[in-house]
Amino acid sequence: MKTIHIVTLLVLMIAVAVVVTTLTDSSTYSNFSEASAMPGKEFHIIGRLDKNKSIDYDATKNVNRFSFYLIDDKGLEKKVVYKNPKPQDFEKSEKVVVIGSMKKNEFLATSLLLKCPSKYNANKPEKFGTKTYKTK
Repeated sequence: MKTIHIVTLLVLMIAVAVVVTTLTDSSTYSNFSEASAMPGKEFHIIGRLDKNKSIDYDATKNVNRFSFYLIDDKGLEKKVVYKNPKPQDFEKSEKVVVIGSMKKNEFLATSLLLKCPSKYNANKPEKFGTKTYKTK
């Protein structure tokens, strides 16, 4: 085989590997219904914390166990178990993205992403003024 053939084959193999990796890693947000239908498969679920139910975290008993209830965008509520310490200011979060899979009736999260309320929205003006400025 000529050198050009070997280089072309290597480039094609790398291109195929990149395409396959991109397709298998791409994920979209889902909900608890889809996750329940396919237990064990990893899902990204966005929702809001149910502040009416308890948040279970006791660092004296087990620092690496934290659970709470999340309501997904379809309105379905599930218990989420996260086997890591509770993130700081978790209760203040507007939205929570949990990454993990369903096991029985609980969602086992391997990762959490929090969207906290912006401190810049509090003093937002209702309407901008109508003042015009001249440019030279």
